[in-house]
Amino acid sequence: MVELLAPVGDFECLKAAVQNGADCVYFGANLFSARASATNFDMVNLEKAISYAKLRGVRTNLTLNTLIKNDEFSSAYELAKKAYEFGIDAIIVQDLGLGLKLIHDFPDLPIHASTQMSVHNLEGVLKLQKLGFKRVVLARELSAEEIAYICQNSNVEIECFIHGALCICYSGQCLFSSMIGGRSGNRGKCAQPCRLNYTLVNQAEKALDNGYILSPRDLCGLDYLPFLIKNGVTSFKIEGRMKTPEYVATVTRIYRKYIDLAKKYLFDVKDKNIDLTKTDNTKISKFEIDVQDKKELLQVFNRGLSSNGHLDKEPNKNLIFKDKPNNMGLPLGIVQNYNKNKGYVTLKLKEPLQIGDTISIENETGTYTVSELMDSSKSSNLKNIALGKVNQTVTIGRMKGNINIKDKVFKMSSKELNTNVLNSINSEKRKVLLNAKVTIKRNLPISICITSANNIPLYSDLNLTYSLEEAPVDAINKPLTKESVVEKLNKTGNSFYDFSYIKIDLDNNIFLPKLSLLNELRRNSLEQVELWAIEKIKRDRLLDKKLNNQIMHNSSNLTILNKPKHNPKISVLLNILNKNYDYSNLENIDNLYIPLKYFANKKYSSILEILSSKFDLYIYLPTIIKANYKNMFKNNIENAVKLYNVKGFVFSNVSNFVLLEDLCKKSHVNTDKNSKIRTNENYYDSENNADNHCNLELIANYTFNIYNNFTIDELAKLGISKYTVSPELDKASILSLNSNCKQEMIVYGKIPLMNINYCFLGKTNKCYPQCDTKCANSSNIYYLKDRLNMNFEIIPDNIQTVTTIYNSKTLSILPSDFNLDFARIDILHEDVDEINSIVSMVRANKRFEGKNFTNGNLNREI
Repeated sequence: MVELLAPVGDFECLKAAVQNGADCVYFGANLFSARASATNFDMVNLEKAISYAKLRGVRTNLTLNTLIKNDEFSSAYELAKKAYEFGIDAIIVQDLGLGLKLIHDFPDLPIHASTQMSVHNLEGVLKLQKLGFKRVVLARELSAEEIAYICQNSNVEIECFIHGALCICYSGQCLFSSMIGGRSGNRGKCAQPCRLNYTLVNQAEKALDNGYILSPRDLCGLDYLPFLIKNGVTSFKIEGRMKTPEYVATVTRIYRKYIDLAKKYLFDVKDKNIDLTKTDNTKISKFEIDVQDKKELLQVFNRGLSSNGHLDKEPNKNLIFKDKPNNMGLPLGIVQNYNKNKGYVTLKLKEPLQIGDTISIENETGTYTVSELMDSSKSSNLKNIALGKVNQTVTIGRMKGNINIKDKVFKMSSKELNTNVLNSINSEKRKVLLNAKVTIKRNLPISICITSANNIPLYSDLNLTYSLEEAPVDAINKPLTKESVVEKLNKTGNSFYDFSYIKIDLDNNIFLPKLSLLNELRRNSLEQVELWAIEKIKRDRLLDKKLNNQIMHNSSNLTILNKPKHNPKISVLLNILNKNYDYSNLENIDNLYIPLKYFANKKYSSILEILSSKFDLYIYLPTIIKANYKNMFKNNIENAVKLYNVKGFVFSNVSNFVLLEDLCKKSHVNTDKNSKIRTNENYYDSENNADNHCNLELIANYTFNIYNNFTIDELAKLGISKYTVSPELDKASILSLNSNCKQEMIVYGKIPLMNINYCFLGKTNKCYPQCDTKCANSSNIYYLKDRLNMNFEIIPDNIQTVTTIYNSKTLSILPSDFNLDFARIDILHEDVDEINSIVSMVRANKRFEGKNFTNGNLNREI
C-alpha cells in the first residue's frame, strides 16, 4: 500500500483533499492539536468529517499530537475515545504516555508516532515498533537513502513528509517560541521565531550573515517518489493544515498524479535491469515532471521556489531562503517603468497574467488584485486586454505604493487555478461504485438490491434491499424497457455513489404508475446505503469504570507520593570540556554528565580520568544520533564504561534504548527479592531472574518532553530510574509530577532552544570537504542576534552537522520551590571557579537575578 496523506484545517480543505485524490487525510480537533491556530473540528464536525471522508473511501487520522499535562490527560483520553467511536482510522500522538495508554486500551486502533517524537534513525523506529506503534512519522531531516534503510529494516509502517513547509529544528525539540514568548510548539502554539530576521555575528560582533537565516525553503519531493515507493514508504505526507483549500487541492491533485505515475513506471520496469536502491537512481530520468505542474505547486505557496529539503545525499546549500519568510509566489518580472500619477506599472511578463490574478511588489507588504491590464508593446497606444502572455510587455493599472523601477514583481495567485480548484471542491468526483439488481414484477413492490462494486473495506459486505410500496401496472401503449430503467437509475448527479452495473429483472408489457418512482427508488435506496455505511463507520466502546478512575487519579494535580522534603543532590552537565581547565578543583558535585563525543576522543582521557575519580560519571547522549555518532557510540562505548567507571547514561531520545540494549545485557546486578524491573521489552521477576537487571543507571533527559505521570511510569517500565523535568513547564505542572522515579530539574544554565540539521557557517545541511571549518576552532564563538539585540549562541557539531542554538538568557531557579531529588546545573563556558560558585549558590538555595537571567515559564502557563 502506498498512501497519499493530505492536510485538513477545515471542512473546505477536507473536500479539497478528498475530491482531488487523497487516500487519507489528517486533521485536528479543537484541543491537543499541534496546529492550534487552524480552524480544526469540534465534536459535531469531527464526526461529520470522519463520515464525509470514509463514506468516499478515504481514511482519517486524528492529530492528537501535543504534549499532555496531568490535569488534561483525562480530557485527551476522552477525545481519543470519542474519535474511536466516531470511526477514526488512526491517531497521531507525540506524548509517549498517552500513546502507550491508547495502544493498551484500544488494541484495534492504530496509533502513529508523530514526527514530534524526533525519530530520526532505525533504532528509534524499532523501539516504537516494539512498543506497539503501527506507524512512525520520520523526522524531516532524513535523506531518501536513510528513509529507505529504515523501511528495509523495520516492519512498522513508515510515513515521511514529501511536500510543504520545513521547520529548521527537529520537530519536538524546539523550545524557541516557548522560552522567549511562552508559546510552545509542543503545545501547538508556535509563534514561529524561526521566520524572523537574524544576524550571524562572532564574538567581536562582526556580522557574517543576515536575513531570514532560520527559514528553510519549502520542500518539493516529486523527484524522489519512485525511489521511496520502491523502498517501502507507506505514506507520503503533505504539510499544510494552516494552508488554504486552493493549496490543499492543487498539491493533492499533483502528487496523486505522480504517485500513480511512479507506481506505473515501477511496474513497467520491474523486469528490467534498473537498480532503484542505488542512490544514483533516486532521480529517474524516465520519470519526468511536467514543468507546468511544478509551477502550479509553486503558485499556490512556496518559500524561495522550494528545494529538495534533506532528501538528497549531497549537501543542500540551497536549504535556506533568507530573503523572505513567507509565500513569494512566482517571479513575474521587473518594473521597467512606473507612472506614479496614473498608477501604471510596466513590465515584461515571465508568467501569464490575467484580470483577477494577484501580484506583489518586493518593497510592499500587501498584494494587489489585477483589475486593469493593458498591452504596452506600443507605449503610445495602450490597449486593454484580459490576458497577458509570457514575454509580452504589459502595463498594470491602478497601482499605488512604494514602487520603484527595477523592483521585482511576483504573481501571488492565479484566478484560473483558483477557479478550477473551486470547481473541484464543489463537484463530486470521488465516486463510490455499486452494483444493483432491480426487480419490477407484476403485483410485486418495485425493489432494488445494492452490493459493492469497489474495493473500499467499508462496503465489503454491503447487501441492501430497498422496496417501494407501489407495484407496476399493465402497459397500455408504451411498456417500460430495461434501457429506460437503467437510464433513470444512472442519473446519480452529484451523489458520491455511482452504479457500475445494473441488472434489470423486468416483466413484459408493464409500466409504472409514475415515472418519478424510479427517481424515488434511486434516491431513497442510495440514502439507505449511506445510512448503512455511517452506522458501520461508528464503533461501540464501553469504558471500564475502574479504568476511568485510574486515569482520573493518575492525571490529577494531587500529589500521589508524599516524598519528604530534602536538600537535592547536585548534577552538573559539562556541555564543553576545556583542556585548559583544572577540573580537579571542582567540588560538591554528586553526578557529572559528560557528552558522548569526549569519550571517543583520546585528547580528553586525562580529564575524564580526573572527573571519574572524583564524581559519579554519566555519559550524556546527544538528542540526535545519526550514522557517524552511531559508529562512534558502538566503537567506544563499552570500553569507555569500563575505563572511566561510568555509572550510567542520560538518554535523550527513544532510540537510545535500542543503542544501549547490548551493553545493558552485559552489565547486571542482583535486585531486592520483592522488586520487579522491566528493561526494554522484558519483565524480570527478581526472585527468578535476580541477575538480569542492568547495573547502569538510565536517566531520561528533558528532551523526552515529560509532561505527565503516565509518561514517567512508562519510562520507568523501560528501565528509567530518574527523569529531567521539561524546562518549558510551568510551576503548577511541575509540582503535579510525581512517581517512584527520581526527579531532576535544570535550575541553572543556558537552555538549548533548537537542534537543527544545518550549519550557519558552512551554509549547508551536511558537512563538505571544501568547507573552511570555522567550527573546528573552539575559541570562536558565534551568535544569532535578533531584532531586539539579544544574542543566541550557536554551537555547531561537525560530526553530523547538527547545530544547537542556546537561549540568550540563563535559566536560574530556586530548588526549594520543588521537592527535587536532583538539581541540575548546565555549564557552557563557565570556568572551574565559576562552576564552584554556581554549585554553592544552588546548594544555598539561591538564584541569580538580573536582566541576563530568567526563570523560564515557571510563572506563565504555556
